[in-house]
Amino acid sequence: MSIEVVVGANWGDEGKGRMVDYLAQNADFVVRFQGGNNAGHTVVNEHGTFKLHLLPSGVFNPRVTNILGPGMVIDLQGLVEELDNLKAKGFSPKILVSERATICFPFHRLEDGWEEERLGHKAYGSTRRGIAPAYGDRTTKKAVQLGELLYADHLREHLQHIVEWKKLKAQGIYGQGDCFTFEETWAWTQKYGARLLPLICDTSAVLEQAAEDGKNIVFEAQLGTLRDLNYGIYPYTTSSCALASYAPIGGGLFGHRSDRVIAVVKAFSTCVGEGPFVTRMDEDEANSLRETAQEYGAATGRPRTIGHFDALATRYGCWGQAATDVALTKLDSLSGLKTLKICSEYEYRGQRITRFPLNPVLQEATPVYQEMPGWTEDISGVRHFEDLPQAAQDYVLEIERLIRCPITYVSVGPEREALIHRPAASAPVPVP
Repeated sequence: MSIEVVVGANWGDEGKGRMVDYLAQNADFVVRFQGGNNAGHTVVNEHGTFKLHLLPSGVFNPRVTNILGPGMVIDLQGLVEELDNLKAKGFSPKILVSERATICFPFHRLEDGWEEERLGHKAYGSTRRGIAPAYGDRTTKKAVQLGELLYADHLREHLQHIVEWKKLKAQGIYGQGDCFTFEETWAWTQKYGARLLPLICDTSAVLEQAAEDGKNIVFEAQLGTLRDLNYGIYPYTTSSCALASYAPIGGGLFGHRSDRVIAVVKAFSTCVGEGPFVTRMDEDEANSLRETAQEYGAATGRPRTIGHFDALATRYGCWGQAATDVALTKLDSLSGLKTLKICSEYEYRGQRITRFPLNPVLQEATPVYQEMPGWTEDISGVRHFEDLPQAAQDYVLEIERLIRCPITYVSVGPEREALIHRPAASAPVPVP
């Protein structure tokens, strides 16, 4: 049996989907343990290019059972449409949905948009998929669990109370009390919920049995450390815990220690959404790299902000994930750049900062860079680390030294096989 957790160490969009798809070839279960359809995982394999939002990235291995865990908020319509899209392309993956996950309703999407509009230029950069209101309702005990779909009479009464409360809130805060009704909400719930009824179960019982049977389990996170609700650049974060330590809770498997935590890191820095971003590139340089690397949000299509590699933030990100391994992605996108920059420290009001700080410092901090030579060779066909150009090897090794966590995978292309598996090197335990 093995238990592996794949997480992001930065702002999200690091390439977790490609890593989970790779690891899923030897997995029995892949489990999403938090988030909703507010972000996307892009998978490129022999079948084509796919953008997944709610579904785990193990769906292309017919042997894998894919679980949407209790820590998720699930848009019923989004899940049904995603399953239909896969079926139209010839895939019918094994899917189970936790009865303890909660529903993200259309009124959550409305509320998300209203709040962003109210905030104006101080908006959080939400995807407007309703995730923050859905998690907020869970905290205030006003959510609906997926398992309630199995009990129609109970659900109808419960949902009536919730819609009444949501309408009061919508009218009182946003002046929008007439934008949805109970009957509309009930019809939506019945239409899409009926399609999912056969998939809903106690997924913890399934995973407990899998662990007893010695199965291989991969937990898959959404976003990354710097978007985590507790340890990220709050309030410019997601609304759930994106850390590996949450996998047992959000995935629903207790009493089994993970064998590896693989933190996925991009070979340069990117983010979608608002908040401080210290290593932002000059616009001309950023635009060129954005096109080369196709840096656009998988869920929204928004252009990602591009920066030089931030080793200080990544070291913190690996520490927060308690990472045992790092997968460095998109190294091939840097081919052709004459000079590469790595931020090793920040400067704030004349002081050097070596530990990732809070937003008031990040908003004023400037990066302290070290420069390294680039390479011109096309490295997309390389499969052994020693076959990389020396400058590329040096760049990876310097990142490894600065983030203090072994880089055991190096991605040189989006395809499943475009991956260098590097034997674990000795490196210090990650510290912030």
